[in-house]
Amino acid sequence: MRKINLNNQTFDLHTDVFGLAVEAFYKNQDTSPIQVHAKDFDTDLIPVDYLFRNYDEMPMIEKTAIDLSEKKVLDIGCCTGSHLLDLNKKNHDVYGIDISEKSVQVCQQRGLKNVIKENFFTLDNSSYKEFDTVLLLMNGIGIVGKVDRLDKFFKKLKEIIKPEARIYLDSTNLRYLFDEDEFDHYYGEMNYQISYKNYCSEKFDWLYLDFEKLKISAEKNGFACRFLIQEHESYLAELKLF
Repeated sequence: MRKINLNNQTFDLHTDVFGLAVEAFYKNQDTSPIQVHAKDFDTDLIPVDYLFRNYDEMPMIEKTAIDLSEKKVLDIGCCTGSHLLDLNKKNHDVYGIDISEKSVQVCQQRGLKNVIKENFFTLDNSSYKEFDTVLLLMNGIGIVGKVDRLDKFFKKLKEIIKPEARIYLDSTNLRYLFDEDEFDHYYGEMNYQISYKNYCSEKFDWLYLDFEKLKISAEKNGFACRFLIQEHESYLAELKLF
């Protein structure tokens, strides 16, 4: 197994670090946290039990998105399926995708049969389409990685939704973290590695998008964009086709 040196520690490279943590918690109640590493920032921790939260434990942004969801729902980056489980209780037709194989397996073990391991950008349009609601929560827009990939994201989104569909996504404006001249690119473009116990991922791009930039890009690509609510520095937006 390939080794990676990070912060003066040696890790084994693994392609499903998130899934390792999710599986260990689900099967053995192992609460070892996921660590998030970014250049020039302190290491952040993700408590794995938080990924299994129920509706009452969710922030208002997520509760609002769940309450507004209708009919056939796709959760992109569904992780442990917590949002889908609540939607399932309301008799919605729920589907989920995630790139983490072990997370998908945990979703299925939790009773969510329509969850598959899949990358949104390569989703098979012939079998996964015509959704009434699409969710991208917990900064789900992050999968885009960089602002110059937003057009590709909106193009793919159009391929899988009904004309009257609603898309709910949340993100965070990171502008407050930086001085005026501290960056030479869009400040919401981050690059991360995640680790769990002795395992570490490759570096990957992750996007945080301020609402105005989201709105401009959405409208350019044929979507109306509406600001719904804000919690701290994060916001929930609704998108729909013009």
